[in-house]
This record gives sequence, structure tokens and C-alpha cells, in this order.
Amino acid sequence: MTTHHPTTRRLVYGHATHHDCLAFADADTATEEGAEITALATARTWGEARQVQMTRLWNPAGPECYEEDDYPDDKPFDITEVGSVVDGNWPPMVTTRAFDVLPEDLQDQYGKVVYTTHNGEYLEIPLDREGELVAELREHGYEVTRDDDLINLLDGFSLGSLAK
Repeated sequence: MTTHHPTTRRLVYGHATHHDCLAFADADTATEEGAEITALATARTWGEARQVQMTRLWNPAGPECYEEDDYPDDKPFDITEVGSVVDGNWPPMVTTRAFDVLPEDLQDQYGKVVYTTHNGEYLEIPLDREGELVAELREHGYEVTRDDDLINLLDGFSLGSLAK
């Protein structure tokens, strides 16, 4: 069996409110992704939403998803009405990122794979395992920082409140 060695050594993690467990993300890209989510969530019109530049994520309000005839540039934009946001496909569940950023042996030791009906699987890491897991990651040479706000932003938690 090949052991998956994650490429990032800097992680950000926190309490993912929606799944009530810990979630981990690549610290090198998380802030940029959070900024993209915020930029889209705070767009006031469909025109602004379409203009949001995405380098890390895809734009669920972009021209490949919505016809301009149906959603003119001056139409008020509400991120909570965008189809892929409603369906839970955007932004992608933050709890799935552990599969990519945590070493496989630690995934097995601390997490449990949970299957969702619509959005695939994610790694559920109980909150009470935080101390042990973070300590072990640091022993493996990871730089680990806790930021609950960023983790929940990446998960799209309370996107609607950003728009207000």
C-alpha cells in the first residue's frame, strides 16, 4: 500500500460548525479561497458577481452557470439563491479537505469517513481529538494554526449573513 504524502506542510484547522467536527485546509491557499468566497458573497448585483475573479475556486454565478438574459447585470444578487450554493456544492465541504492535507495514517487514526447523500464523503474528526492530532501533526513537521472563522468561511457557513 502506498502512503499518501501531502504536499503542504502548513495547515489551518478549526471547528466546522456545519458538521460539528474538526476540519483541516491548506494554509497556503485557504486565505485566498476565503477572500474569493467573501467577494462573491458580498456582490450586490449579478454583474458584480460575474466579475469576481476566481483563481482557487470556480464561480457558481459565472456565465457558464447562468445566462445573462435571465440574470441581467443590474439584478440584485443573493448568494443564497445560487443553485450550487443551495445544493451544497459550493463552496465544497471543508471537511473533505482532510483527505488531501492529512497523512493517511492520521486520517485512519483520528477520523471516520462519513457519507452524505448529495455531496459525497468527508472525514469526521471529533473535536475532543484536537489536542492529540495537532500535537502529532507538529511532531511530523507540520505548522498548524487554528482559525475557526476561516474554516467556516471555506465551508460556506452563514454565507447569507456576509451579504447583509
